[in-house]
Amino acid sequence: MSLGQISFGPSWFSRRVSGLVWRLEHAFERARASGRAEDDTRIRIFFVLALFSAGFLILALGATHAALFSRAGDTDTYAPPQGAARADLVDRNGQMLAADLLHYGLYIDPREIWDTGETRRALTANLPDLTPERLERALRAGRRTFVIGGLTPEVRAQIHDMGLPGVSFEPEEKRVYPLGYTAAHLVGFADTGGEGLAGAEAALNDDIRTAAASHGAVPLSIDLRIQAALEDELYKATAQFHPKGAAGVVINVHTGEILGLASYPTFDPNKPGAASLDARLNRAAGAIYEMGSTFKGFTVATGLDTGVATPSSTFDATHPFQLGYRTIHDYHATHAVLTLVEVFQHSSNIGTARLGEAIGPERLHAYFDRFGLTQTAKTELIESARPLTPRVWNDDAIASTSFGHGINVTPLAVARAYSGLMNGGELLPLTIRKLPAGTVVHGPRMIQESTALTLLQIMRSNVSCTCGSGKSANIPGLNVGGKTGTGDKWDAAARRYSTTKQVSSFAAVFPTDGALNAPRYFVLVLLDEPQRDKTGADPTGGIAAAPAAGRIIERIAPFLGVQKRAETNPFTPADPNASAAEEH
Repeated sequence: MSLGQISFGPSWFSRRVSGLVWRLEHAFERARASGRAEDDTRIRIFFVLALFSAGFLILALGATHAALFSRAGDTDTYAPPQGAARADLVDRNGQMLAADLLHYGLYIDPREIWDTGETRRALTANLPDLTPERLERALRAGRRTFVIGGLTPEVRAQIHDMGLPGVSFEPEEKRVYPLGYTAAHLVGFADTGGEGLAGAEAALNDDIRTAAASHGAVPLSIDLRIQAALEDELYKATAQFHPKGAAGVVINVHTGEILGLASYPTFDPNKPGAASLDARLNRAAGAIYEMGSTFKGFTVATGLDTGVATPSSTFDATHPFQLGYRTIHDYHATHAVLTLVEVFQHSSNIGTARLGEAIGPERLHAYFDRFGLTQTAKTELIESARPLTPRVWNDDAIASTSFGHGINVTPLAVARAYSGLMNGGELLPLTIRKLPAGTVVHGPRMIQESTALTLLQIMRSNVSCTCGSGKSANIPGLNVGGKTGTGDKWDAAARRYSTTKQVSSFAAVFPTDGALNAPRYFVLVLLDEPQRDKTGADPTGGIAAAPAAGRIIERIAPFLGVQKRAETNPFTPADPNASAAEEH
């Protein structure tokens, strides 16, 4: 029988010991019967030595068997604790966004250290992130203590090769975000225990853990190429206008998929603790704003859908308009009677308020409900913030909300509502998940399809026309449509709207031509409190946000398969030389 075939179970051992004890007991009896007491002592000494020798032999054979024949050491991989492992996060094209990688934690047992000074010098020189205070606490702890985690295999090997007594390592899984700041607010981050805390990591936490068991990946809706263009142009705008914050989103209007989401300032999800709360704030999902004149698109859609107005309906904007307790003015007064299209192009507060009055508080409130503007934007992101809406919907509320004041919503809520208006009239949930190709998504109907077609053309005319407030977003051949927004911010201390602080935004859609079910995408750019640039121009939505939106659209169109085509120019004004409009 070979050594590997010997069984050292409990029954074998008990049988051998029982037989030995039986023989020794009879030997004691024979020694006493013959009167040889010295033999009795020798036998007892022999018995004790035999027990110790047998125990040592069994342990030695067991250790030899384990070393030669056990398969426990065949792999050096590390199995993380159950429930802690997380699957990879990838973009819609399979590009890596987040992954679990094997790292090591370093421990110190000062009771085993031979030279404290040498250990201190070696660790300080090789671990720049290790603070002297933390190291000293470990060296004086009197017991084995965790010192620092997240060491790469290379760093671990470097320190291990120094042969420092008392220094040891334990494997640990660490969540890594290889692209750093890119898409940080959408991807989010997880804690060291494998629990998602923000962004997709938190929103899809259970799915990510489940996928880890099958070694699969969780694809998100974003396209890194689109994300890169969105971030690049948004950050260029922030460098030019120096806002306190900014946000941008790109949406597929037919599926609700978020193809890109950016928030400024940003942070590195590999080191979330080093970032401020302001930097970690997702301004697209978790911040609310009075969006200003971008809301005029919702009021115009309501007027068209209720039959209160048509594109050729006229509104008197020759003088300020009193509604409720407000007197409403136009930023660039036209002192003219305007058609509904011209109200949109010139972003007339007076014309929009008159339209709101004709719609009435109850119907306007009901349509804002349909557009999802009075609820939290439906998406998986846990950061999605609730809106602030009027407590009473009356003439005073219409005087404000019809052109985006007196109601605070998130950029994602605006993006969701506009996407519904642009897809033919269905309000869809927004999603950060990649949907299977060919997926058809339906939602509750907001407006009639005929209303959606008309609104698309009105938005296109606002960009294609030289008199439109959105003309700076025009990209030849892509038929861009859009609506500017410049909302003065409320000054709580002065109890009035500020004359120096504003939110500038641009809501864009492309392409506006083609059937309602043709591919179509929505882009939103928002700058919070932009400053005048070197030109000295007032940083309104048409000046600060619209050009950035146009550049984003020009860059992402090839990735989306949108080809340039013949341009449309609907609702050409009677006076093509009229000056471009703006709003506050």
